[in-house]
Amino acid sequence: MRPSMISAALVAALVGYGSTIALILAAAQAVGANSAQTASWVAAICFAKAIGSMLLSTWKKVPIVLAWSTPGAALIAASTGININEAVGAFVLAGGLIALTGAVPPINRAVSSIPTGIASGMLAGVLLPFCIAVATYAVSDWRMVLPLIAVFLIVRLISPLYAVLAALGAGLIIAFTYAGVPVPAFRFEALSLVFIMPEFNPAVLIGLGLPLYLVTMASQNLPGFAVLRAHGYTPPVAASLGVTGIGSMIAGVFGSHTFNMAAITAAICLGDDVHPDKSKRWQVGISYGIIWMLLGFFGPVIIVTIIAMPKAIIAVVAGLALITPLIGALASAFDAPATRFAAAATFIVTASGIAAFGVGAAFWGLLAGLLVHLMDGLKRR
Repeated sequence: MRPSMISAALVAALVGYGSTIALILAAAQAVGANSAQTASWVAAICFAKAIGSMLLSTWKKVPIVLAWSTPGAALIAASTGININEAVGAFVLAGGLIALTGAVPPINRAVSSIPTGIASGMLAGVLLPFCIAVATYAVSDWRMVLPLIAVFLIVRLISPLYAVLAALGAGLIIAFTYAGVPVPAFRFEALSLVFIMPEFNPAVLIGLGLPLYLVTMASQNLPGFAVLRAHGYTPPVAASLGVTGIGSMIAGVFGSHTFNMAAITAAICLGDDVHPDKSKRWQVGISYGIIWMLLGFFGPVIIVTIIAMPKAIIAVVAGLALITPLIGALASAFDAPATRFAAAATFIVTASGIAAFGVGAAFWGLLAGLLVHLMDGLKRR
C-alpha cells in the first residue's frame, strides 16, 4: 500500500472527526445520554463506518469512505423532550429506511421525487440555530470566542479544510489556559459498548426518525454518490445503502446515529495523488477503516477532553463547522425558481424550532414545504 493512501486516509479521518465531534457530543447531551452511553455512541459509529468502508471498498473495488451524518447529528442536537431510548428507536428506523431504499427501487424513486429545494430548506432550517449561536456567544463570552473565530477565519484563507480543526485546537488551548479548566485525568479504560433498548415512540419516529432518514439521504448519500461519479467511478448504490442502512441499525442499539457515504472527506481520498492507477485506489478504504478503528478505541480519552471544555467553546466550534453546510443548503434551497417559495416555507418552519403533538420542527417544515409545493403545482395547471 502506497504511503500516499495512508496519509490521505489519515487527513480525511482527522478532519471528519475533529471538525464535528463536538456536534456529536451535543447530540448525545440533547437526548440525555450518560457518559457511558456517549462513549458507546462515538465508539459504535467509528467502528461501524470503519467496517463498512473496508467491506465496501474490498467487495466492490471502489474507494468508498463513509462518514457519520453531520446534519443528522445537528437534527438530534436540536431535539427537545426525547430520551436516549426513544432516540435509539428513531436511529433504528432511519437505518432500516436507508436499507429499504437500497432494496426497493420504488421507495428510492419516491424519496428522489422530493424537490431538492424543499429537502435543502429543511436541512438549512436545522443548521441555522447552530450557526446563530456563534454570534450569540461572541457577545456573551467574547474573550474566549473571538480568538476562536479569528483563528478560523485566518486558517480558512490558507486551507478551508483545516479551519475548523484549527479552531478546535485553539479552543483546547484557551480552555486549559485562559479559562482555567483543569486538565482531565487521562486514564485509559477498557472500551465497552453499551446496549440501549430502543423505544419506538410514534411521535419521535415521525419527528426525528423520518427527518433523520431524509437528511441523511438528501444531504449525505446523494452527494457522496455524486463525488464518486465525478471521479470516474460507478457507485454501488444498492450495496452502499444496504451496508450503511443495516450497519446503522446494528450500531444504533449501541447509541450510534446513522452513518452514510462521505462527500467532502471522500474527495480527499479519490484524487490522482492518492494512487495514479484508479483501479487500485480502493485500497485507501482499508487504511481509512483502520484509522477510524483507532479513533473508536481512543474515543473515551478524546471525549473526556472535549466535554471538559466550556459550553461556549463547544457550541462555537460546532457552529463554525456547520457554516459551510449551511451555505450549501441555502444555495440549493433557493436555486430553482419553481420551488423557492416552498423551500422558504420549509426553512422558516424548521428554523422556528416549533413542536406540535410531540413531533419536532423538521417534520412540520417538510410537511409545510410539500403542501406549498403541491398548491403551487395545482396553480400552474
